Amino acid sequence: MQCSKCRRDAILFQRYSGLHLCEHHFNRDLEAKAKRAIREHRWIESGDTVAVALSGGKDSSAVLFFLHKLLHERRDIQLMAITVDEGISGYRYPERARAIADSMGVPWVMASFRDEYGLTLDEIVARKGTGLSCSYCGVLRRALMNRIAREEGITKFAYGFTLDDEAQSVLMNALRGDADRLTRSMREVEGMVPRIKPFMHVPEREVALYAFLHVEGFDLAGCPYAGDALRGDVRGILDDYAYRHPATKYALVNLGESLRDPERVSGEGFRVCERCGEPCGRICRTCQVLDEMRERT
Repeated sequence: MQCSKCRRDAILFQRYSGLHLCEHHFNRDLEAKAKRAIREHRWIESGDTVAVALSGGKDSSAVLFFLHKLLHERRDIQLMAITVDEGISGYRYPERARAIADSMGVPWVMASFRDEYGLTLDEIVARKGTGLSCSYCGVLRRALMNRIAREEGITKFAYGFTLDDEAQSVLMNALRGDADRLTRSMREVEGMVPRIKPFMHVPEREVALYAFLHVEGFDLAGCPYAGDALRGDVRGILDDYAYRHPATKYALVNLGESLRDPERVSGEGFRVCERCGEPCGRICRTCQVLDEMRERT
């Protein structure tokens, strides 16, 4: 098929827009969506130090490439990458993430569960099973990333979250009846480095194609513990429904944003944990997870 915007061969068909796009117009379309998200949310400003949460997978590698392309000529904004090694045997290879960062000339920092918490995700799963592995991993990883970010003077954290990820999160919160997460304000909370998501309106398959076109050496493997997580079930349900109703994921993401009332008080319900000093809700999930691990030791 030919590109809907020119006579070049198309490399992608967007079912939700009805457009066939060549490589040139595909890149323009994806980057325009990402730039629009950054502009509308005012995510990047002069003086920022932006760190990409670089796992070495397709999504984070793609967002690093995009932000490097967008910001490399800006002297008033710094870009770097941070990788967290959760300790997953046969899956996480920090050297791949470092090679990707090095190929773009982006400074790279690594942290690990072993060094920070004295245990790995493999050890957590061995004690607790795979049912809540993603929950435990997410809690510990976010806390570690936030601490490292503050130490490095980072003002914004960029994640490779895609349209699919965002839509899944909205649907998961709805299925759990979690009104607090559905309506939690996106305003900044003291002590927490703000997160930005340039690809939140870009489908995962398009982010993957963007990575294949521009980045070498990223990891294609999925986490071996993700199969039992609720997100996996939600992904299947949503993908099946969205195949018949292509605008569904966009509708869910737009719903999620509209439910987050910007007039809500920033940081409602947040405090500082007396033990670890990190911002948290009613209870500190990081300390709670670590206590659960120590009880089994």
